[in-house]
Amino acid sequence: MRDRLRAETTAALKAQDKARLSALRLISAEIQSRDIASKTDIPDQDIPAVLQKMIKQRRESLTIYEKAGRTEQARQEAVEIAVIEEFLPKQMDEAEAKTVIAAVVKEVGATSPKEMGKVMGVLKERYAGQMDFGKASGLVKALLS
Repeated sequence: MRDRLRAETTAALKAQDKARLSALRLISAEIQSRDIASKTDIPDQDIPAVLQKMIKQRRESLTIYEKAGRTEQARQEAVEIAVIEEFLPKQMDEAEAKTVIAAVVKEVGATSPKEMGKVMGVLKERYAGQMDFGKASGLVKALLS
């Protein structure tokens, strides 16, 4: 992941794509910040969670800018979201998520909403970066109710 990020940054620099370069540098800075905070390089499997948090922040900013009529800032946030999403694994659609959730519920043997934590733990371990866990928790809750 880090090597791909470096290669994409170099390519954007050579192509003089300022918007893309800026977004790639933001990703690098955030990962480096996490490395410094943990006093070691964070593992590659933790990077998608960092990227998802960055996307969430930018979507919130995008909404605020659009409401305020600040189109230039909103466009910049949209570009950053698009670049960050390139580094995330393909997201499951709702049908795939339901199938996976049903399989995990059956595997874990969960029968009530009290066991939702077990199911979510397995989902987060296996499908980090591939599914929206906010939506997934709603689907799990509905299945166990």
